Amino acid sequence: MIKDVSALSAQGLCWHSGERQILSDVSVSLSQGKMLGIIGPNGAGKSTLLRCLYRYLTPSKGDICLFGHSVGDLSAKAFAQQVAVVLQDTPHHFDMTTAQLVALGLTPHKGAFSLTSEQDKVQVRHALATVGLSELANQSYEQLSGGEKQRALIARAIVQRPKLLILDEPTNHLDIRYQIQILELLRSLDITVVISIHDLNLASALCDQLLLLNRGRSVIQGSPAEVLTEQQIGEVFGVCCQVLPHPQHGNPQINYFYGYSHLGEQGDLVHGDAIGVTSANGRFLTKSDLKEGKG
Repeated sequence: MIKDVSALSAQGLCWHSGERQILSDVSVSLSQGKMLGIIGPNGAGKSTLLRCLYRYLTPSKGDICLFGHSVGDLSAKAFAQQVAVVLQDTPHHFDMTTAQLVALGLTPHKGAFSLTSEQDKVQVRHALATVGLSELANQSYEQLSGGEKQRALIARAIVQRPKLLILDEPTNHLDIRYQIQILELLRSLDITVVISIHDLNLASALCDQLLLLNRGRSVIQGSPAEVLTEQQIGEVFGVCCQVLPHPQHGNPQINYFYGYSHLGEQGDLVHGDAIGVTSANGRFLTKSDLKEGKG
């Protein structure tokens, strides 16, 4: 019987900056070929966790395994052959064409003095076609739009041929069209993906699993339906919302109640008619509910 080896497994990760604890006992696991979305409020530790996963930071405690092997046992080159990273801020002052930028993804698989082969050029052209940038191959990378730059960086990652792709808020500065395009593109690559993301509805629609962080700790990892409940969103993000099945894909669709008007009588945050009090079944109650004695 073949043992199922997780693509990613991290147990009890801790990391601190001086005396400040940034990550505390965070664990995460992900099966091969799945997409994990890391969500949480600002300062929850999302980027710090990713930096530990791609070895920019060394955890003060805990273990990280990729495909059954400890990351500490991998050389820098071996690690780069398995893991590609796309950061939230696109690099600037790259005096090269889009195709030349994408070709940088070949580096982990080339010798120090290796020349670019015809097969290398085929890989670059294929990656550019995959992200829809074939017509911009010879254009300066600096002249690309924000969405085009992100797609070029993903093309570079495709050329790198990783088993795991890690992205830190790649949709942060993009309009909704490009946000959807980027995540749909990642879904189509058929590799394991870990991505931090702010938009909970986008994460719900396109991620297989979600990891919810708060104040440097894991709250829950599970399917979008398990993670994106009204009670957990309210407790972690401090907002009131209604969660219903999306009419297209059936995963949670979050509708927020807007307008912090004042503090309630018991110090609860009031959002219009929604008040930050939950009933026994975990649903957020409205002021009307409370007047009628519900909950």
